[in-house]
Amino acid sequence: MTRPPAPIEPYDHGMLDVGDGNLVHWEAYGNPEGKPALVVHGGPGAGSSARHPRSFDPERYRIVLFDQRGCGRSTPHASDPAADMSVNTTEHLLADMERLREHLGIDRWLLFGGSWGSTLILAYAERHPERVSEIVIPAVTMTRPSETDWLYRGVGRFFPEAWDRFRAGVPEADRDGDLLAAYARLMEHPDAEVRYRAATDWLAWEDAVISMEPNGKRGAYSDRPSDAAMAFVRICAHYFSNDAWLEDGVLLREAHRLAGIPGVLIHGRHDLGSPVSTAWELAQAWPDAKLVVVEDSGHTGSDTMRDEIRAALDRFAVR
Repeated sequence: MTRPPAPIEPYDHGMLDVGDGNLVHWEAYGNPEGKPALVVHGGPGAGSSARHPRSFDPERYRIVLFDQRGCGRSTPHASDPAADMSVNTTEHLLADMERLREHLGIDRWLLFGGSWGSTLILAYAERHPERVSEIVIPAVTMTRPSETDWLYRGVGRFFPEAWDRFRAGVPEADRDGDLLAAYARLMEHPDAEVRYRAATDWLAWEDAVISMEPNGKRGAYSDRPSDAAMAFVRICAHYFSNDAWLEDGVLLREAHRLAGIPGVLIHGRHDLGSPVSTAWELAQAWPDAKLVVVEDSGHTGSDTMRDEIRAALDRFAVR
């Protein structure tokens, strides 16, 4: 499948004041008169990427990217220990998305994103179904406690050496308790060296989880620039240690609110960190969604997964 890439430079961008001292960076690519689409990045705290618009036909889509609070080019940056994490929660991000939609004068938009982004997409769409035209999710997660427990404990059955190193990264008194809360405390430590070591240990574990995937790249997480890495880990630990402030299973229970919204769920069979069972459960609860399981992909994707994403977005471009 061929297509000219989306423009390298956005045609518009800005910093949106969302309150609480936060400015959210956004930018728009493609056709200003095209079908509106919002890219919701993963992490949480990974930030948006100029690669994201390339899945879209730039002649038919108005592609909006934004950096969620505390990461990317949004300010204050979570790598700064003075950044107030109490005003960085799922509720804040949902409100930011609505404020951005209103700021850009968009009535309805397609939502695209995976991993943590899929959790935020589902929460937004269930809250504001009238504002969502379609949904495309590669790598489905709902950030249930069972899912985060699997990602940061259960999948250690496949990587016992790496998980033991991850567990050893927190104080001994915390090693048999809540590891995510322990890491969240370390990322708030006044000593920069303590924060750096905790971030390094966390990222090494993330790298281990994708290491068996067909396209898992060595250092995919740990090779991030220092500030981006510190923000990523601080935000991840903050969100996951609080179960993303979502009731257990609420996104699945409320999936009936997605009725009438066409969706495509695209998930890699080899995704050890986010097993395909989550995508399957969601597809059973959301009759308007089609599940595509990609046999040669994990969490990091593949050419086949990219083709499936483009095909879904091309179909929705003409609706």
